[in-house]
Amino acid sequence: MGAEATLITPRRKTPTIHLKKTEWVVFGALFVCSFIPVFGGLIRVLELAGGPQIAPQNPRALLAPTPIILHILSSFLFCIVGAVQFLPSIRRQRPAAHRVIGRLIAVAGCMSALTGLWMTHFYVFSEALQGAALYWVRIVLGTAMIGLIIWAVIAVRSRKIFQHSASMVRAYAIGQGASTQTVLGITWIIVVGSEAIGPLRDGLMIFAWVVNFLAAEVFIRAKLGPSKPRQKHSSLPNITDSTPRNEI
Repeated sequence: MGAEATLITPRRKTPTIHLKKTEWVVFGALFVCSFIPVFGGLIRVLELAGGPQIAPQNPRALLAPTPIILHILSSFLFCIVGAVQFLPSIRRQRPAAHRVIGRLIAVAGCMSALTGLWMTHFYVFSEALQGAALYWVRIVLGTAMIGLIIWAVIAVRSRKIFQHSASMVRAYAIGQGASTQTVLGITWIIVVGSEAIGPLRDGLMIFAWVVNFLAAEVFIRAKLGPSKPRQKHSSLPNITDSTPRNEI
């Protein structure tokens, strides 16, 4: 080969991500549930930006639009983009993307909770929309959501992966409250024929968080807990198999 010959390095093909059927089901369910309230929120953002009025007028949004806009956009990122973090194939095949998305939704989750706390305390709601019970539940859960996200960040920096994952799942369950509340509210209207208001509405909204917490705990124990060691057919005890997975 001559001195003027150039070396041609072949381009590396980026491997495609292969998701299991169960992962597609989980992602699809989370995306659809998140999209229902997020779609209404994005319509509100367009209205506040000067677009045509589609949803019923909200005087609170007109008086102080910034918190509700930040809440809608941050909740969109936390719920929609956060659904990707539930896919084990993404974590295994794209660990760098998992970390970048994790940082993004950690910031978005804290912003969503902070603006939610601000609106709960400073916006004026009628008794038909928010009673004392719902007010305090929102305050407690919003604060807890921020605490869980902060603990998740501390845990992953300390290589406590189970604590990190479990904390983020519980924070996600709080952030997804609006999705479950929307589904329950629509179901109530279909079954009863009228919208729930007053204490009944408060009860349905609180019950939605209970459902989310139950689902989160089932997911944590089924998917994040240490797997049982396989029993090997041998007459001698296997010392390594008896070591708890979370201590390795």
